[in-house]
Amino acid sequence: MTPRHQRDLGRRKLLVALGGAAVAAPAVAAMGPYALADTPAETAAGALPLTIVNSSGSFGNTNVHVYIVGNLDGRQVRVTPEGTVAPIALSDNGADGYTDYAISLAGSGETRLSLPYLSGRIYVSLGEKLKFKAVTDGAGNAALQYPAGWVTSDPNYPVLHDCAEFTHNSSGMFCNTTMVDMFSVPMSIRLTGAKDQTTGTLRSAGRADAFAAVRQVAEFAPLVVDDRRVIAPGHGLDAGLFPENYLAPYIDEVWSTYTGRDLTVTTNAGAFTGRVRGDRLTFEGPASVSFARPSTRDVLFCDGNLAAPNDGTTGPVAAVLGAGFNRSTLLSAAAQPTTDAAAFYRTALTNHYAKALHAVTEDGRAYGFAFDDVADFASYIQDTAPTGIRLTLTPF
Repeated sequence: MTPRHQRDLGRRKLLVALGGAAVAAPAVAAMGPYALADTPAETAAGALPLTIVNSSGSFGNTNVHVYIVGNLDGRQVRVTPEGTVAPIALSDNGADGYTDYAISLAGSGETRLSLPYLSGRIYVSLGEKLKFKAVTDGAGNAALQYPAGWVTSDPNYPVLHDCAEFTHNSSGMFCNTTMVDMFSVPMSIRLTGAKDQTTGTLRSAGRADAFAAVRQVAEFAPLVVDDRRVIAPGHGLDAGLFPENYLAPYIDEVWSTYTGRDLTVTTNAGAFTGRVRGDRLTFEGPASVSFARPSTRDVLFCDGNLAAPNDGTTGPVAAVLGAGFNRSTLLSAAAQPTTDAAAFYRTALTNHYAKALHAVTEDGRAYGFAFDDVADFASYIQDTAPTGIRLTLTPF
């Protein structure tokens, strides 16, 4: 499987757009070829069987609500319970000012739906429904204001919820469980087709263990919101809950170390060799790329001075550097990426949030930061000939 950071960098832009409950058009990867009709709802191409399984053990089916929202051919859409695609419309807002796009689960047992060609997210909320608001975006089109569980003023902050991400198009199904923004509801994805794959499964008591591990690190403890969720440190930093210079000593040491020695980063484009010159980490190789010293926020979001354009050269190098900073491997190995998970998160200054999430998954894979797919450590799976997808709410 080719790591996503070497194929398409659109996901990072999606996450930035969603970062403050802003209007966003989910675009995990390339859109499918289906053209959305102007009718209110139209049978869509794809029709991949989607099964929702509630094995949470904490909430009955009547208290679980599902939302399938995303982007198709540049337009924001939702999926109806019948598996059709409907455009977002301002008229969908009810008297309370919010839409009700919830899909109810079957009274008992599994719930069988149909997933058309679409790029977006499958949200689940437990106990209460989510409040998606249809608004007008900067281009004058109807769009959705997405939940932002890390923003106290967001109407969905009190609601227990989470999501999985996907792109389903004529090339196949590409999907992941994500903790890039926050971790709340444990869930797994099983994808069948050319292969039978599962990702995202937590080991027994994994949710509680992840919450406890984050609480044990003083700087990270404020990111735990009761028993509701753990907020990713980047969002915590923006909310004043996490030290804005937390990683500064490690970043400074990386800059100092590679002033006097080479750092090699290998991507699909080839090997890049870099040193710090004039306070910029400059690489030569298949192309010349350079990076200014990043901030803690840049590292946590894999953005700013570590922004990764989809150019095949700067982007992949930035992704590897972002992974190296978050996993604190840049000082222990001058050849990146590090592929031995035993070498990750070994320093005191590290991304303890991502560390905790990886520690509680059965396969050691999680999406704890934007480029956790570097060296294939993300909870991501794909299939070019899918026959079905199964999203399971696993035990709390």
